[in-house]
Amino acid sequence: MLLIAVITIILAFAFTFTNGFQDAATVAATFIASGSATPRQGIIMVAGMNFMGAILGGSAVAFTLSGLLTITSGVLLLQVLLAAIIAAATWNIGTWYFGLPSSSTHALIGGLVGAGITAAGIESVYWGVAALLSPPHEITGMVKVMLFFIISIVLGLVGGYLMQKCTRLLFRNAKRTINRSIIRINWVATAGLAFFNGSNDAQKQLGIIALVLLAAGESAVMEVPLWARVTCALLLTLGTLGGGWRIMKTIGNRIFSLKPVHSMDSQISSGLTLGLSTIAGAPVSSTHIITMSVIGVGAAENPRNVRWHIGEELILSMILTIPATMILSGALLFLVQRF
Repeated sequence: MLLIAVITIILAFAFTFTNGFQDAATVAATFIASGSATPRQGIIMVAGMNFMGAILGGSAVAFTLSGLLTITSGVLLLQVLLAAIIAAATWNIGTWYFGLPSSSTHALIGGLVGAGITAAGIESVYWGVAALLSPPHEITGMVKVMLFFIISIVLGLVGGYLMQKCTRLLFRNAKRTINRSIIRINWVATAGLAFFNGSNDAQKQLGIIALVLLAAGESAVMEVPLWARVTCALLLTLGTLGGGWRIMKTIGNRIFSLKPVHSMDSQISSGLTLGLSTIAGAPVSSTHIITMSVIGVGAAENPRNVRWHIGEELILSMILTIPATMILSGALLFLVQRF
C-alpha cells in the first residue's frame, strides 16, 4: 500500500508540472501576444504569481475534489487515484503536443470518475444530486463541479464580450497614448488572474495528495501538509517557466489578432470568474475560461475576424476531455490491479 501511495504522490507532483505548461500557459497567452509584455517578462511574472497563489490560495478547492469519491477501502482508493493521475497526465501531454488548450482540471475529474466507477460502481462517486435544490453555498459533489464548469464557461464568454463592448465605448475618443495605461492595467489584471490560477490549479493535486495520505493511513484527518503545498507551488512554477508555448500560440495568435485592450478585457473577465470560483471551492478550468473570454472579446470587436474553426476545435476538446479520461482511467485501473 505504501509503495502505491508513494508512486501516486510522485505522479501527482508530475501532473502539477504538466498543469504548469498546460493551464498556466493560457494565463500568459493574451498578455504576451498583445505586446503588453515580452515573453520573458510575461512568463516570469505569471510563474511568480502562480507560486504565490498556490501557497496562499487556501484549500477549499482541494476539499471539494477530495470529496468526489466515496470509496472506503484504502487499497482500492489508492489504485483509483493512481489510475486517475496517469490518465489525466497522459491526456495533458497529448493535448499539449497537438497545441490544444485542454483542461487539466477536467482531465483529472474524468480520471477520478472513470476509475471510481470501474472500481466500485456508480455509487462510488459522490454526485450531490440531493443538494441540487439547496442554496448555492450548500451544493456539493459532481453537481457542483459540473455546475461551475458550465457557469464559468458562460461567464468567460459573456464577460469578455461585455468588457470589450464597454471599453470600446469608453475609449472611443481616446488617443493612442491610452495604450500605456491599458498595458499597466493589463499587468495588474494578469497578476490577479495568475494568482487565482495558481491557487485553483495547485489545490486539485493537493486534494489528491491529501486523499492518498488518508487512504494509506499516513494521516488521521483530511488535511493538506505544508510540504505538499510548497512542492506543488514549485512544480507549477517550473512548469509555467518550462513549457506552454504551443498553447500560448493557439490562444494568443490563432483565434484573432490581439491588441493590449483585448488582452485587458479578457484578463479582467477571466480573473473575476476564476477568483469567484476559487473562493467558492469549485475546481474550474482556467484554460476554458480564458479561451472563451478571448472568443467573446473577438466577437464583440468584429465577429468576421474571429477564426471560428479554432473555437470549434476548442469546444470539441472541452466536450471530449471528461469522457475520454474516464475511459482511459477505467482501462488503466485494470492494469494497476494486475500489478
